[in-house]
Amino acid sequence: MITVKQILEKKGSQFYSVTPQTSVKSALKIMSEKNIGALIVLENEKPIGIFSERDFARKSVVYGDSALSKAISDFMSTTVYVINADTSLQECMALMSEQHFRHLPVVENEELIGIVSIGDIVNNVINEQNVTIQNLENYIYGN
Repeated sequence: MITVKQILEKKGSQFYSVTPQTSVKSALKIMSEKNIGALIVLENEKPIGIFSERDFARKSVVYGDSALSKAISDFMSTTVYVINADTSLQECMALMSEQHFRHLPVVENEELIGIVSIGDIVNNVINEQNVTIQNLENYIYGN
């Protein structure tokens, strides 16, 4: 069973963050430059929110032309579910499906150590299934 720790070992534990006061425009620029779909919002080194492309798409309509100059705190999702490195991919998928989000911060000893996305999880599940299929084929055909 693959855990979040194994995902972070492969992809690295680098993550990008902003503060609640960061402008939406600055956050979107970071996301574009880094080719990522979400940023962790930190206050005193603790995750207090997540700002995603989905948050911007849904809330920019409310603010109209002034959306880009607003603070992230006006756009971010404030309910932050965190996991630890020992969380299984199945647990991550269940949580993401139940709560309808795509990114999970990973915390160890109250310190943010990375973030995993639904894409990270799905890719690893597919890889794990491919290995299982290959092993079964080898067993069946005697390879």
